[in-house]
Amino acid sequence: MALYRFTVVIERDADGYYAFCPELQGCYTQGKTYEEALENIKDAIRLHVEDRLASGEEVPQAESVSLTSLEIVV
Repeated sequence: MALYRFTVVIERDADGYYAFCPELQGCYTQGKTYEEALENIKDAIRLHVEDRLASGEEVPQAESVSLTSLEIVV
């Protein structure tokens, strides 16, 4: 078994929470609570990585992540 580290973004929306992994295109999920979204994205990432490995594909890793919040006056 190998250990992988991925960036996860979780955003609140009108229906609960939306989660995605920027390194794995198409890897996203949702949940009614933050905790549910977090558990769901863990499962989605695991399945995505298992599929890539089974297909002989490379598993991309984040080299550097920067996250910030900006206030913009319009």
